[in-house]
Amino acid sequence: MRPFRRSLPMQLMRAREAVMAHFRPHLAAHGLTEQQWRVIRALEESGEFDIAALAEHCCLHAASLSRILPNLESEGLIARRASKTDQRRTMISLTPRGHRLFAEIAPQSEAIYAALADAIGLHRIEAAYRVLDDLIFALSGAKPARRAAARSRSDAVKTARKARPPVA
Repeated sequence: MRPFRRSLPMQLMRAREAVMAHFRPHLAAHGLTEQQWRVIRALEESGEFDIAALAEHCCLHAASLSRILPNLESEGLIARRASKTDQRRTMISLTPRGHRLFAEIAPQSEAIYAALADAIGLHRIEAAYRVLDDLIFALSGAKPARRAAARSRSDAVKTARKARPPVA
């Protein structure tokens, strides 16, 4: 059996932790966990989700999301409403306060992305996105349209680098 340190799940977890170590202090300064930020980012980008779709989109277990949503709601960051087409479904969206918080946090997040690109090279980040997209596609049987959408994530890194002010 391969050495523990070379197991793919462990390498992916170590890479995730190395990246998140740069973001956690920023999120903590705003009183957010990384899971809460994932929910806010997903809602900002996509508008509204039912709870099951939001959990899937954010890679969160439904039980975890059920603990996260009341906190975000009590802070006035999200709103819940019954679906217009199916009263059994609850729809989640950002409130104006949630949108303002996103707008406040996003520039520093983009600066962190730019610093990561400076540290390891934009080409390496883009290559990592391509490898990870290919891995996800190959192992999950994702549809080609979803794969193409996933590839566009590397555009965010390019945007962050372009938006970063020059260092004096």
